Amino acid sequence: MVDLRTLADRWRRWPVTVRDLPLALLLALACAPIPVLQDRSTQLGDLPGRPFDALAVVAIALECLPLAVRRRWPGICLALVSLGFAVDQVRAYHTVAGTALAVALLNAGVHLERRRRATLVVGSAAYVALAVTLHRQGSTEGVGGFLTFYLALTLAWGVGAWLRQSRAAEAERRQRAAEAARATERARIAGELHDIVTHHVTAMVVQAEAARYLTAVPDRLDTTLTAITDTGRRAIADLRILLDLLDPDHHADPRVPSVGELPALVEQTRRAGQPVEFTQDGSPAETTGGAEAAAYRVVREALTNALKYAHGSRTAVHVHHGKREITVEISTAGPGARPAGPGGSGRGLAGLRDRVTVLGGEFSAQRREDDGFVVRARIPTGDAS
Repeated sequence: MVDLRTLADRWRRWPVTVRDLPLALLLALACAPIPVLQDRSTQLGDLPGRPFDALAVVAIALECLPLAVRRRWPGICLALVSLGFAVDQVRAYHTVAGTALAVALLNAGVHLERRRRATLVVGSAAYVALAVTLHRQGSTEGVGGFLTFYLALTLAWGVGAWLRQSRAAEAERRQRAAEAARATERARIAGELHDIVTHHVTAMVVQAEAARYLTAVPDRLDTTLTAITDTGRRAIADLRILLDLLDPDHHADPRVPSVGELPALVEQTRRAGQPVEFTQDGSPAETTGGAEAAAYRVVREALTNALKYAHGSRTAVHVHHGKREITVEISTAGPGARPAGPGGSGRGLAGLRDRVTVLGGEFSAQRREDDGFVVRARIPTGDAS
């Protein structure tokens, strides 16, 4: 059984002219000589009615059929409907099809793109000419009656103009929201790119620097070169995942790092020549949201900075899983014998502070008395049990 939503989707896939045609045909059929409908006809000028003839059929066709193209060609539709309405009233047919003028005006107020002011001026002049013609034919409508009808037509146009402005405002709001979302996504990807490239490249630079002093020790040299290769491969894999997100045809969920990957991260840092002591206690919460990913990134950035500015110095990583938060502390002793790796821009720590703050946590990065460095983060997990 086909549901209403499916039928609505199929209907929207039809050309707009086909979708607008039923109203035009329905209004034309309503002009049949049925007494109930004749009592609801549109009458301007209060002239004595006359029976339908061939010209009445032309007037009805001009008023109704153009509604089929009211959204595709709103200006042409309004012009033809207005002409048919004028013939209808001057000849005093007074058909139900006169209602089409209000529909055409409302539609033009919504969809007419160009020469809107000119359309108003020409339309107003045409209405004045019609009113004068009807008055000369003996109409008893009077100025008040003609003015009231004109205001009703103006209201139809005004409603259409208001709908047009509302739709434009909504489209602009959606565009701004989309632009803001794209900017946020670009900033997120830039942060990810910074973290991935900085960490892996720093490790590779440190390992390559150490390899220069191991030419006399083939076993250790081979181990170091293998570590460089593994780090490069992991960097390529991580970059592929990130670059896939930039593909417009990419629909898979991005891989989110977690604290479960910290042992591998610590081991990679150790192989780069940094002595790291890693401890983890507590049980991870069932629901952590983005807390695990944020904790992983804090540790990764802190280890990257340790490789850069305190290569060879003892580094301690402690992760505690509480009931409602994850606490991370990374401390590095004073700087080693020489700095290693490229210089930093400070962007990584600033990005981490933003990530943790957004999650409602706290972040700090401070120097120690021995010229070392300590990074602390408290990240709520969202588990209130």
